[in-house]
Amino acid sequence: TTSKRLAILLMASGMRPHTISTDDYFVNRVDTPKDADGNYDFECIGAVDTALFNKQMNQLLAGEEVDLPRYDFKLGERVYENRRIRIGEGDIIILEGNHALNPILSEQVPEDKKYRIFISPLTTIALDDHNNIPTTDIRLLRRLIRDYQYRGYSALETIRRMPSVSAGEEKWIFPFQENADVIFNSSTLYELAVLKKHIFPLLTEVEPEDPCYEQVRAIVKV
Repeated sequence: TTSKRLAILLMASGMRPHTISTDDYFVNRVDTPKDADGNYDFECIGAVDTALFNKQMNQLLAGEEVDLPRYDFKLGERVYENRRIRIGEGDIIILEGNHALNPILSEQVPEDKKYRIFISPLTTIALDDHNNIPTTDIRLLRRLIRDYQYRGYSALETIRRMPSVSAGEEKWIFPFQENADVIFNSSTLYELAVLKKHIFPLLTEVEPEDPCYEQVRAIVKV
């Protein structure tokens, strides 16, 4: 969302932005590294084809035409659909994704070509005088809707995956937030009211006997 808003502002200023998602550089699901429990570790930097990413970014910076991949989350494979782009003088690449601040992702791209933005929903809304709404809860609500609409995951699948996601954030995202040139607060005062009508139908799929049911009840309370 923020990358799209940024692209609009840049276009309004007479610039030509190109938005690229790091998600499209995921390796095929069968090639994804596994964690200690033998499950696919989608959160680690090894889940991204960094060699291909660096190659294509440097090709773009050199003025070459590149066929960008698209990751099909339902198939679990990277596909090519003739998404060819070439950047011109003064064009801007907006790169968005969880690993965008990780030095490993763009280690072969010149540092003077990068400007880093760390984005987080730092909400100021509180439930009462003593209880705030954690940033992790806002991120979970956003992820529930995204995974359902664009990745074919049920709410239960997303909730069950959250421990792995949280562990991945601690290891692969938060340590690099200090690398950012600027921090952007992506929360809005009206967000929870807008998300509510999308979230509740998804949560009704979780049965009371499911181990995740208490977490669902906590989300509903928020």
